[in-house]
Amino acid sequence: MNIRWIVAALAVVALAGVCVQLGRWQLHRLDERKARNTVTRTNLAARAAPIDQILGPPGVVGDQHAWRTVVLSGRYDASKQVVLKYRNVQDKPGFEIVTPLVLADGKAVLVDRGFLARQSSELMPLHVPAVPSGEVTVTGRLQRSERGGHTNGGTPDDGTARLINGPDYAKVLGLNLYDGYVTVDKQEPANDPAFSSFPGPEIDDGPHFFYALQWFFFALLALGGLVYFSRQQATAGKPAEQQPEAVERPEAHAGAPD
Repeated sequence: MNIRWIVAALAVVALAGVCVQLGRWQLHRLDERKARNTVTRTNLAARAAPIDQILGPPGVVGDQHAWRTVVLSGRYDASKQVVLKYRNVQDKPGFEIVTPLVLADGKAVLVDRGFLARQSSELMPLHVPAVPSGEVTVTGRLQRSERGGHTNGGTPDDGTARLINGPDYAKVLGLNLYDGYVTVDKQEPANDPAFSSFPGPEIDDGPHFFYALQWFFFALLALGGLVYFSRQQATAGKPAEQQPEAVERPEAHAGAPD
């Protein structure tokens, strides 16, 4: 067995190990998703409550608060409204309109008022429904601030942004904002009918289990191939069996001896 074969065998074993780890990672993600689904189901079933009772003084929407129903009362600040570009809801491209709602205690909440489907190839919505004047009561779902890694998509620029991020918006809008936002379920006065509502959360196990099976299968396939080719290599390395020499038989004479 030469050195090249040994190196190739070690590479296959390493590849199988990587596949096993990827399979375990998918199972870990499955456990995380199941835990998140449990929290989501609990929050969806919980009764609506004021935002300060749910979040407390920190004012940060965490994973444990996602999809919790809150009731907010205040006034919209239309002068600090932000248009979210490049959004997609149920495979439809469009825009979302985020308007700060200033509460009685002076703090503000970013409210995603709804989705406007894009018409043709417009870069901005042709018409943005006006905010109601006066006191507004919003019943909606809490969502975490969106984060885009190292991008600055959560910082409003000229009234537009790509993400909804409380701390980034606060720096530009000059408001004392909660870290997170609310999507509208119901509003009084009623929300403009031009807005499309948002779908609920996906509460399923996702594809993680089947992805894990695929990675484990790839690991078995790699190891099985290694065993097969090892046997082939071993067989090829054996000396060929000695074949018995053929005994030359004298040719029969055509005629009888004299």
